[in-house]
Amino acid sequence: MVKSYPELIVWQKGVKLAVLVYCLSREFPREELYGLTSQMRRSAVSIPSNIAEGAGRMRTPEYRHFLGIARGSIFELQTQLVIARELGLGDGGQAGIVEELLNEVGKMISATITTLNENRSTNH
Repeated sequence: MVKSYPELIVWQKGVKLAVLVYCLSREFPREELYGLTSQMRRSAVSIPSNIAEGAGRMRTPEYRHFLGIARGSIFELQTQLVIARELGLGDGGQAGIVEELLNEVGKMISATITTLNENRSTNH
């Protein structure tokens, strides 16, 4: 059974990641507000939101599904960070911190999916 989502370290780190992305993107030019800024913020917010929604469904297959969506948002945000870096947007040091946490959250989500898949195969 899935823990209450606020207890999940991966959710807590996902929330911190979203906050950091908001802070990083505040420094982007105003003309990016509806472009890269908006895309990055949506991807970042999607990560803990989907973890929470999956945990709230209280069924392992649904939890696994929403973790997959969160993992997709990780890949989106990684791509958007590369684009921002290539365009010279944002503080490089702050972007590095975001990337480190993003990689950590991504590994945690992948490990959780793997564990859920292994438990599924041993329960059959």
